Amino acid sequence: MGAIDLRQVMAAILTFSMFAMLGNMIKREHIDPFLPSQTPKLGTIKLFEVNGGSVKGSNETKKPCWRKDSLSEKKPDGYVFFSLTHGPEYHAAHVANAVLIAKHLRAALVLPHIKDSGDKRRPFEEIYDVNKFITSIGRVVQVHKNPPPDVSIQKLRIVRVPNWVSEKYIVENIEPIFKKNHSVKIATYFEGTSLSLRKQDKELEEYQCLAAFESLKFNEDFQDLVDSMVETLRSISLNSKGHFVAVDLRVEVLEKRRCRSIDQAHKDCYDVEEITDFLKKIGVDSNTTIYLTQGGWHSSLSELRNHFRHTYNKDAIMPVYEKAKFLASKSETYEKAMDMYICSQADVFVPAIWSRFYASVVGERIGNGKEHVLVPSKNASLSVGDSTSQYIVKKTHFAYSCFC
Repeated sequence: MGAIDLRQVMAAILTFSMFAMLGNMIKREHIDPFLPSQTPKLGTIKLFEVNGGSVKGSNETKKPCWRKDSLSEKKPDGYVFFSLTHGPEYHAAHVANAVLIAKHLRAALVLPHIKDSGDKRRPFEEIYDVNKFITSIGRVVQVHKNPPPDVSIQKLRIVRVPNWVSEKYIVENIEPIFKKNHSVKIATYFEGTSLSLRKQDKELEEYQCLAAFESLKFNEDFQDLVDSMVETLRSISLNSKGHFVAVDLRVEVLEKRRCRSIDQAHKDCYDVEEITDFLKKIGVDSNTTIYLTQGGWHSSLSELRNHFRHTYNKDAIMPVYEKAKFLASKSETYEKAMDMYICSQADVFVPAIWSRFYASVVGERIGNGKEHVLVPSKNASLSVGDSTSQYIVKKTHFAYSCFC
């Protein structure tokens, strides 16, 4: 009887040991990647010592200083139609041009639709808050949700308009067409990606500010989604007190372009290896949470994740029940809108690609008071402070004209 009891005891011990080993394996494979180390290294602490001067920037929310117009209820002389194209980073520029043109022509704006990749049309309200748009823009020009029944949009002449359109251009190229038809459809085109300050009409500058920082707000559902994604990133960044770094790194874009030097220290894009080296060089701890704008996963990103194991993209942090709508649709507008917001909310933003997206995110961050934007460099001795974006250091971004 005693021998049987001993065998039972040994069997129980072995069974318990097997379950313990299995539990540890599951923890290592499926749980540990989401639990940052409780012992942060010096590099992480330094990077996020905002008030200690390690990263340049005020981190203080700024007050808008653009003019608040008062609009009369006079009947408009006609209508201006336009679309939001090229992606969310360009949408504010489309709105600013349309507002200035409609103001000059004493016309009403018709609520635009969003043109996605492949020319797929999406209603404005799929992403943006219609009431907010009408309320803010409505202080300058009238906004109609629907086109007037007596106007055939298909028959309207499309006028190509340069970004930062001038009063002279409106008078010479748009006004004659509008006077003849009382309606016009405009399509803004862009030369270059910069959003630097420039000498321009003060009125246009104010409309750029209004469009970029007040009129284009997400609708409630989309705002709740992106807020939840940011909160997820913060919740898995325990060892850095909820801080995370966002990196605009898209392999499919890098594969289509040849990175070239801008000056002695900088290039217009950086590959995965260069971004990994840069993050290590400026002292980002290997346990820091990294967000990538990359859609889906690419094998070349393994090098980055091998060093920064808490590396995530949209697929990893989006609630499962939302993926069918926002990721399965393969909408570039949805994905870029998410990326822009998350990058604007991150504690540090690192652009791997010199683009309009980078410039637009910097503008949002200036408005939010999150001026910690670090740009990679070929300079091996570059410090965290020295790598701060020139948009921030020299205050050359047009957003600085929008806030007091």
